[in-house]
Amino acid sequence: MSGLNVTVLCGSLQRPSRTLALCEALVAKLGEYRTIMPRVLEIAQFGRSLGACLQRSELPPEILGHLAAIESADVLIAGSPVYSATYTGMFKHFIDFMGMDALAGTPTLLAATGGSPLHGLMIDQQMRPLFAMKQALTLPLGVYATEADFTNYRITSPALEKRIALAVDLALPFLPAGR
Repeated sequence: MSGLNVTVLCGSLQRPSRTLALCEALVAKLGEYRTIMPRVLEIAQFGRSLGACLQRSELPPEILGHLAAIESADVLIAGSPVYSATYTGMFKHFIDFMGMDALAGTPTLLAATGGSPLHGLMIDQQMRPLFAMKQALTLPLGVYATEADFTNYRITSPALEKRIALAVDLALPFLPAGR
């Protein structure tokens, strides 16, 4: 029996990244409950090539493969740092290459990081509508973290760890059965 195909899309433009650390923590917590096959895609790794493309037909094979991985995922974890009160531009640019129903019914766990708690609603006000547009099944609880939740790009906040556990717990009933 193979595991759930869990794909992470991390919208951070740099490494190291608190957003990547948060996404990896979500994957690890999910892996405590289900057998998973994770794949992590980082905009920081392919954003320059992506930015040169205006149409899907211009995308290089590597990025087409990333799109296919997301479009065929059993579960998607999508995370972005907050820049100017929303997700990164490259994160949005990548999502724009997906068809309108590319994520139809795909359970999608949303995550974001920012410098201030004031941006915490970005998940519900910006990300949730974006993924709803692609017909994703956005899961009940998104996870937002601030710089204060990390030390050297590692989660050190018990409150954040508790929120990660709660988000995964609430997500479990919406996930497909393991294969």
